[in-house]
Amino acid sequence: GVTIGYTITTAISMGCRAIGRSNCFHRNGHNAACEASNTTDMIIFAAIQILLSQLPNFHKIWWLSIVAAVMSLAYSSIGLGLSIAKIAGGVHSKTTLTGVTVGVDVSASEKIWRTFQSLGDIAFAYSYSNVLIEIQDTLRSSPAENTVMKKASLIGVSTTTTFYMLCGVLGYAAFGSSAPGNFLTGFGFYEPFWLVDIGNVCIVVHLVGAYQVFCQPIYQFVEGCARSRWPDSAFLHAERVLRLPAVLGGGEFPVSPFRLVWRTAYVVLTAVVAMLFPFFNDFLGLIGAVSFWPLTVYFPVEMYMAQAKVRRFSPTWTWMNVLSVACLVVSVLAAAGSVQGLIKDVAGYKPFKVS
Repeated sequence: GVTIGYTITTAISMGCRAIGRSNCFHRNGHNAACEASNTTDMIIFAAIQILLSQLPNFHKIWWLSIVAAVMSLAYSSIGLGLSIAKIAGGVHSKTTLTGVTVGVDVSASEKIWRTFQSLGDIAFAYSYSNVLIEIQDTLRSSPAENTVMKKASLIGVSTTTTFYMLCGVLGYAAFGSSAPGNFLTGFGFYEPFWLVDIGNVCIVVHLVGAYQVFCQPIYQFVEGCARSRWPDSAFLHAERVLRLPAVLGGGEFPVSPFRLVWRTAYVVLTAVVAMLFPFFNDFLGLIGAVSFWPLTVYFPVEMYMAQAKVRRFSPTWTWMNVLSVACLVVSVLAAAGSVQGLIKDVAGYKPFKVS
């Protein structure tokens, strides 16, 4: 689900879509009919991921995580800077304490559905928890992995929370009730077009790396299960060493027929689903809703209480379960809002169309 969401997000920001439209608006004016297709960009993104997916394991992509983190900081800063400039420019957008106005902007039921959907969009920010164990597994044992991971999580979550809150608050102050789902691609910002283009390039580079961070554990899990299930299969266990030419840095690169077929099929599948349902807010909201409670709350809470031997009906046990149930309610409401939004989107949608 996360990798499908990343495919959608990247396609929105890539050359044919966001960058092409930004340049078109700059040349032809903000009211020009600058249309573009997501499909071409998704195919390009999938081709890149097929190549990167042949990296044999999680340890080989540490540098990709660093690049992705730097890109995330860069495009967030660009978005914030453009929002501040728009606010300082004196163009006052319609803002209210409670958001869009019932009876003016939306109906009462539509506002409720949108509120539920927004919970899913927020919950999507917690998808990082899915790969914490795999990241911890790449750390050296001195100092202790859990000590390093606690510090890294504190810094990472504090940084992303700060940027997410600033983007949300300043983005709303800049655009008001007409704020786009992705304010670097919703074209509230037209100028300076080159800075918007740089921001979108940073998004693309970030998500190229982030896709691998999330799918590599899936690859290894499936491959490990398959090799354990069929230990005598030559296809599953075959490994060849490819010697790279000097122009590509030289060295040796392991190639596996099973890895090539299975990982390519995975990337193609995620790209096809993304092409069929390229709805940014609703799809990300659904993924966030479905994954938030079980993977971010329920299993970690249950594992902690089992490991710490928390006594049933003790204050800790009670409040942990209150937290879990409350987050389950959030996930259910978010899923309902996102499904309603997807049904509405699909009603008049034609796959692979130019938009």
